[in-house]
Amino acid sequence: MIKSEKRLKELAGILQKGNPVVVTEAIKILRDEEPFEGAIALLAEYYNNASDKENIEIIEEFFNDIKYHSVRPEVIAEILKPYKQDTICMLVSSCWQSGLDYSGYIEDIAGIFLESDYATAIECMTLIEESVKYNTREEKDNIIKIIEKSPRAFTHERNALTRELIEILEK
Repeated sequence: MIKSEKRLKELAGILQKGNPVVVTEAIKILRDEEPFEGAIALLAEYYNNASDKENIEIIEEFFNDIKYHSVRPEVIAEILKPYKQDTICMLVSSCWQSGLDYSGYIEDIAGIFLESDYATAIECMTLIEESVKYNTREEKDNIIKIIEKSPRAFTHERNALTRELIEILEK
């Protein structure tokens, strides 16, 4: 990721003002280049607090289309923040929609699976299914143990989903 304090301050200012047309234009410009350090965090926070449908949709599109491997740590860091469930769900969904390899973050994703709402858990399972082909047998077994030890894993609403996730990890 590129470091650019100047561009980060500019983006923060644009988001703070909240003018939908200007925000949309700034995000369109970001889509054409590798995001600079901090941009992901600013956009995730803005999304978490936004009510403007147009900006919400353009931010979702931005995250879904990310193609730079360098942003993965920042995306995961944002997923782990105490955002609204809709925001976390969108971020997890964007991970698998981007097509990037998140296998190095599979334990974090499994933790989110266990702690999140049902819709987000489904997105986590999809991301794990897409990424797990790059994980070792040992890593997969470790995740299975973490899931099986969790008191939330086999609750009534999550039981079938958890069993399906374990089947994915056992392959």
